[in-house]
Amino acid sequence: MASTTLRAVTHRLTTTRVDQLPSITAFLATSLSDCSDLLSAPQGQKAGKGDSDHAVQIHKLKTRLASLLQDRTVEGRWTAVVLAKATVEAGQWEILRGYEPIVRGLIGILAKPDPLSTRKMCIITLTRIFHLTYQYPTLVREITTPHLPGFVTAVLNLVSTLVKTASGSVRKSKPNNPFTELALHAILELIPRHPTIFRPFGTQLSSLLAEILSSSAHVFFPESVQEVAVQVFASLYRCAPKDKSGAEWIDRCKSTVLSAHRAADHVFRAVSEQWESVDPSVVHTKQHYSDEAGDSSTDALGFQGWSGIHSGVNRLITLLRVLSEIISIPAAATVPIPLGSILDLTSRLASVTVPSSEANQSGVQFNSQISRDEREILWAELPRIHVACMNLLKDVVCLLESSTASISQNIVDQVTWIFKSERYSRDVRTASYKLLSSVVRVNGPAMAKQTVASTMGIIRSSCNDVLPEYEDQNASGKSQSDSKSKNKGGTGTANADSFLDPELRKKQQLKAGPQFPHLQAAASAFLRDVLASISPQLLSPSVRAEVDRTIILTSDKKAMLASVLNPIPAAKGRGAGSSLIPFLVRDYSDEMAVEALVRPRMPVIMTAPELDAYVEMEEDEEAEEIADQPVLANPQASTFMTEMAMPTRAPTTEASVATSVQKRTYFEETAAGVQSSTLEQQSAQIKKPRIDAQEDTPASVPVFQPSKIAATMVPKQVPAVSQPAAPQPVSEAVDVVTLSVDDSDDELPALNIDPDTDDEDEDDDEDMAIDG
Repeated sequence: MASTTLRAVTHRLTTTRVDQLPSITAFLATSLSDCSDLLSAPQGQKAGKGDSDHAVQIHKLKTRLASLLQDRTVEGRWTAVVLAKATVEAGQWEILRGYEPIVRGLIGILAKPDPLSTRKMCIITLTRIFHLTYQYPTLVREITTPHLPGFVTAVLNLVSTLVKTASGSVRKSKPNNPFTELALHAILELIPRHPTIFRPFGTQLSSLLAEILSSSAHVFFPESVQEVAVQVFASLYRCAPKDKSGAEWIDRCKSTVLSAHRAADHVFRAVSEQWESVDPSVVHTKQHYSDEAGDSSTDALGFQGWSGIHSGVNRLITLLRVLSEIISIPAAATVPIPLGSILDLTSRLASVTVPSSEANQSGVQFNSQISRDEREILWAELPRIHVACMNLLKDVVCLLESSTASISQNIVDQVTWIFKSERYSRDVRTASYKLLSSVVRVNGPAMAKQTVASTMGIIRSSCNDVLPEYEDQNASGKSQSDSKSKNKGGTGTANADSFLDPELRKKQQLKAGPQFPHLQAAASAFLRDVLASISPQLLSPSVRAEVDRTIILTSDKKAMLASVLNPIPAAKGRGAGSSLIPFLVRDYSDEMAVEALVRPRMPVIMTAPELDAYVEMEEDEEAEEIADQPVLANPQASTFMTEMAMPTRAPTTEASVATSVQKRTYFEETAAGVQSSTLEQQSAQIKKPRIDAQEDTPASVPVFQPSKIAATMVPKQVPAVSQPAAPQPVSEAVDVVTLSVDDSDDELPALNIDPDTDDEDEDDDEDMAIDG
């Protein structure tokens, strides 16, 4: 079927008019993807009798695409670009090995005045081709190495112009260019795989990116373009020689930190900073208070000058994003992360907060040489700076994870200090929740009680942000009527709905105002991490109750699961803590996680061999034999006492008892009865004292009589277990005891072997034994 589809695609591509090809291009690209097995199979392994026909069809397809790339019409070139990418995706190596003419044609299209869609699709196709050739050294040598420099030059010419200066060639960006974002994405995709090829373009790329990132009010670039420009700028250190990539990475980090301090010197000139750097390389810039805030010179990274507080804040935020991206991307060599310099920078930026009022400055001292207008502009811009600081710290925590345990207290202090003054900003609250979530996930179990107590206000605020805002219509109507009545001297109209519906006051409706999903998502994630990672003993009962109520109202399954798995610990003087299992089951009764939590069905672990369901038959027989044997509570002690107390034993009884334990015998019911009665008489005559070294009073030891049980319960002609071997005579036993007493220095209590009964009773018992 694949061969038929490929033949049909080739036929339609050849016979259809060029101006009608765009209408069937999507169908042809889909059909080529269905032929991936045929296009990607090696030439010598293609099954079927028509191997030569398949090769002919593939050759026709490549030839037609190469001719369409050179076509004079826009429709033909657009169709060729789309189908070239579809063919490469389907055929992989087998198609790429003969794709050099098509790659040349695609690069040539970038220099032609084709429509935007054609050139954008051409950039995407070439980027995909160079990406696929990375794992094949032969294709890299044949396609990537000779054609990638031309592709980079063509892409840079689309987004910038080359200007030659005394120091070298630099690039000047074209404002409002539609190819800028796509071109930067393509370069970002290819730099890690082919850094050596990009090394000659390092200076041109640095100048172009510096101009994009240091854009002012006159030249504006969208946020998406600046974001990808930050990533490309952080990846340029890869273009350095292999033995200098680590040093280049360290230099870029230091240059970024110094540039951020330099920008902060100009932005924070309205306040008298109490911060002092521990890094001797950080030197404050001399200020000219008569001029507008700004920096006219180029910084260490090559960024151009700026003027105005807003532009300075943008520059500071950009530098923080560059620093965050530099430490986040993988490095080619082992590099030391300047954690101390990063914390020093964030401490400086977090020390300046918005005062609650002019009277209460929260420790911020104003600079009298700066006007009030500039100071108020700074207060409006501070939340943006602090959000960038917390995003940088979040990336540090996510990168180093448990290695940030030593600085977690410092991070929490910075967050709480910022949150205390700027909690009115939704962006500050969102960034605070995200940063604390990352800290709690990593270091939550090891956090101290004092650290957790400092975040109680943030936890309460997250509960308020998770819940939607409601309003009472009746209350608002009543307040309006009251205000009107006061203004008119007490004459006002009452709310008629309150008389028609007395329960209206209890009804509430959701506010129709805007919702903030990012803030609610960050607050919900923070509550889940608090319940899952922080020890329940460290949360106050009031805060824990508020958190539980919040997650019940919002029906947050993950948060309720975390609350159930980390219940409130029992405390002295307080009742048992409540559980959220009923609410969890009510809202998520069909969830498998809830089912496993409420009704676990873990099977019983079978450890004993006799409980195993797959025991061998021999083990079963042995178990039955053991079950047939009589159970003696303490056979040694009872036998010893029997030997010491029995005066005589009949020969018949000794012979019957001397049989082996493991030997089965058949006996008559009468003999068993005689034997059992004889043993009963003998046991009645035995006095059973207990010899104990620690107790003076003797205790009787019961003697189990299996013969009697066998006689009464086992039917006739049924195998039974015989008695153990006969004990020694009483005289021999007494002699043994006497010898042991003579050899010992301790005194043993004398054994009373006299029978407990009187002589008359003894004679009667002997007569009965003889008669029996």
